[in-house]
Amino acid sequence: MNFDYLFPVDDAILGHSSRYSDQSIGNHIAIHTKQNGIPDLNDVRLAIIVIEEGRGAIGNDGAGQELDEIRKHLYQLFPGNWMTKIADLGNLPQGNTIEDTYFAVKEILSNLMKLNIIPIIIGGGQDLTYANYRAYDSLEQSVNIVSVDNKFDFGTIQDGISSQSYLSSIVMEKPNNLFNYSNIGYQTFFNSQEEIDLINDLFFDAYRLGEVAKNIEIVEPVLRDADIVSIDIGALRNSEAPANNNATPNGFYGEDLCVISRYAGISDKVSSFGIYEYNYKFDNKRQTAQLIAQAVWYFIEGVNCRSNDYPFGTKDNYQKYIIPIKDEILNFYKSDKSGRWWMEINFNENNKYERHSLIPCTYQDYLNANNQEIPNRWYKTLKKVV
Repeated sequence: MNFDYLFPVDDAILGHSSRYSDQSIGNHIAIHTKQNGIPDLNDVRLAIIVIEEGRGAIGNDGAGQELDEIRKHLYQLFPGNWMTKIADLGNLPQGNTIEDTYFAVKEILSNLMKLNIIPIIIGGGQDLTYANYRAYDSLEQSVNIVSVDNKFDFGTIQDGISSQSYLSSIVMEKPNNLFNYSNIGYQTFFNSQEEIDLINDLFFDAYRLGEVAKNIEIVEPVLRDADIVSIDIGALRNSEAPANNNATPNGFYGEDLCVISRYAGISDKVSSFGIYEYNYKFDNKRQTAQLIAQAVWYFIEGVNCRSNDYPFGTKDNYQKYIIPIKDEILNFYKSDKSGRWWMEINFNENNKYERHSLIPCTYQDYLNANNQEIPNRWYKTLKKVV
């Protein structure tokens, strides 16, 4: 596999690592260095990539610079009881054009995922989510994206690709492999009614900040169904994460970000994870760099706690519950291993959306079905495939 686009981790960072505890993360992962080059990727499960591309970060000039601040804080944390092997593949510098950067991101992520390695992307503008999405073209599968953001980032197709309009390109461009988009944490006053209506018309999922803040557990099934998780650090309130020129007074707390990151990690489906829009110029006491490092820690922790109980094949280890509701029969499955729930859509044989026939859900969805209420995510998924 060709990773020639990547530059090694700076020697100064390695110097910092030598002063950390022997038990710290920085002294327990394989690192791309000038001396040794790209590390052996055999048995590597997670790969960190820092992307120094901020030209698409609208209103946040400086994104993509000084990202080693995050690496410094990550390296000095202590790992959990982790069994997975982690590599830091270094930095991807800006290309001559932003399109060059997108191409390099697409190639690197595609190659990693073919090796069954989960990329952890630290950027740069959130428009890099577009390049992340295009990396799945070579995998020939439909894709679910979950974005943690206070905006939907539709813009218009005429706006081109940027941190505030990349979703339009994902929805409109061919090949169109997007099956579902979910937003976690949008704030109504930052999104036009036209955009909100479009989310509903496309049968996408969106969860308001206040709704999630009251009960953050409602987003676990959403993240369990994701392939790509993309986090705009601007989704957090300014007091929690000041390192973003677009930061606002309202948003998630730091601990919310860590919970969301862990939910993403424990998902058996999530195959790429990115945190974007860090801007060192506004990072008082490097507070945001520390928080991002901790969110990455929680994602890695989640991956190490995966139950591998997504019912792809046999359902022998699941309790099945059959609920007649209106003109439908809803099948629910509860994992004996983790206690998590799924609901099923019965597709015709050889349906191209077969991998989406099982929808993660909550116990409350099961209770609602018993009360003859069709779960909203079940209904939306059905509408997308009929």
